[in-house]
Amino acid sequence: MTELIDTHAHLYDSDFEADIAGVISIAKSSGVSKIVLPAVDSSTYNKMTELSLSLQGFAYPSLGLHPTSVKDNWRDELEFVFENIDQQRYIAIGEIGLDGYWSKEHFPEQITVFEEQLRLAAKRELPVIIHSRDATEEIFKVLERNSTLLLRGVFHAFSGSYETYQRILRAGNFKIGIGGVVTYKNSNLPAVLEKVALESIVLETDAPWLTPAPFRGKRNQPSYVKIIAEKVAEIKGCSFDEICSVTSSNAKKIFNFR
Repeated sequence: MTELIDTHAHLYDSDFEADIAGVISIAKSSGVSKIVLPAVDSSTYNKMTELSLSLQGFAYPSLGLHPTSVKDNWRDELEFVFENIDQQRYIAIGEIGLDGYWSKEHFPEQITVFEEQLRLAAKRELPVIIHSRDATEEIFKVLERNSTLLLRGVFHAFSGSYETYQRILRAGNFKIGIGGVVTYKNSNLPAVLEKVALESIVLETDAPWLTPAPFRGKRNQPSYVKIIAEKVAEIKGCSFDEICSVTSSNAKKIFNFR
């Protein structure tokens, strides 16, 4: 069967509590062989850990502090990441980054937290999952300041311009995560992907959010990564099997799956 890898799904979210077994079964029957579980903060840690342990070899946990969880207690949350990094094998440091959309109240602290976690990733030789929303220039300033670090990873939920994609390539060994946005009617992403190298792409759902058409407005799930792969194949003018093969290979190189 053709192999698909969902490099970003929050399967431990409460939206999946009632039917997680069914969601996993459908994902596997759709060809999904691996799922990366991005972290958010300490409040979701136990659920994510329990789920990943019950799905070893299929669901791989990450560790990190999400920028929208950087609040007054950010020092405690960041310390939690550093204290727990040795508790099990994590596939990545993430979801980390900067978010200027929801609130800029703690934006300076977001930058500090982002940089600290980049250094942790480099020290542990782990990839990073980068969240960037309304903060493109600030993200690149941080990466430029830390250009001596040997970084690799994914720019999650990429929907930027071709110029932004080129800057990402210059910033390190990064792939771009393509999700449901590529299927939206008014999205500019298809035009950008026409010029993007297939070797730069990994697939993701961001389940339960960013559901692809024709299910937009409903809960997203990992099996829908197949819809995203089909759309990318259409855009790139190649077969579905090639998209699955190349993007899965890209994901394996970035996340070093065992």
